[in-house]
Amino acid sequence: MGESMDNFPGDRQDMDAPLDPGVAVSPQLFLRLRNRIVRGELEPGTRLSEVDVAAFYSTSRQPVREAFIKLSEAGLIDIRPQRGSFVSRIDVASVLAAQFVREAVEADIVRAATDRADADMLAELDGNIAAQESAVDDSDPQAFMALDEAFHRMIAEIAGQGAGWSFLKSLRTQMDRVRHLSASQFPREILVRQHRQIVDAIRAGQADEAEQRMRLHLRRILDDIPVVAAAKPDFFVTDMSR
Repeated sequence: MGESMDNFPGDRQDMDAPLDPGVAVSPQLFLRLRNRIVRGELEPGTRLSEVDVAAFYSTSRQPVREAFIKLSEAGLIDIRPQRGSFVSRIDVASVLAAQFVREAVEADIVRAATDRADADMLAELDGNIAAQESAVDDSDPQAFMALDEAFHRMIAEIAGQGAGWSFLKSLRTQMDRVRHLSASQFPREILVRQHRQIVDAIRAGQADEAEQRMRLHLRRILDDIPVVAAAKPDFFVTDMSR
């Protein structure tokens, strides 16, 4: 955000949208800033100003301060007394922990989905993958990433674990930052192919195969981290120091 909101990077559509007067301001600010950090539109080291954010949204500094505290608790910004608030670097330890938890949960979810999926559910998954194929070459990865997110959520809902998927979201923050960087650097066709293999296993009623395919898919990020970190070393921290 730097010295002025006019320098705020990225697509401004959601940033410029008026706040909903019927909803508390602080949660709205938290979600908007969180999404822009996770998507990489606000890069590590970017200074966030309470004054600028408050002025941009025609609100007081109190809800902005509350949003900044929540962002700090989520590991997305560092609040440095007398210096300001800055977008944090990506904590590799948190990424690895999130990957471990997500794999364990989604391995069980995809097994349950294999037992429950019907023709209509499979058709919805096929439709999602077709949309992924259409978005795979887009210069902006956001549409593809939204479809990727929807794909995994759909499997969780088929398994009757929509609430479990929502619970994972708060644990995946640092992991999702890496996923967005990876989507900008690596061929997305690989992800589409892996998604198709997962659906094929579900369709065939092969729970063991579906679980194996899901685990392999979710472990891809372990290979991506060293490459992404080497390309953008200033974006990452590999220990608990900040």
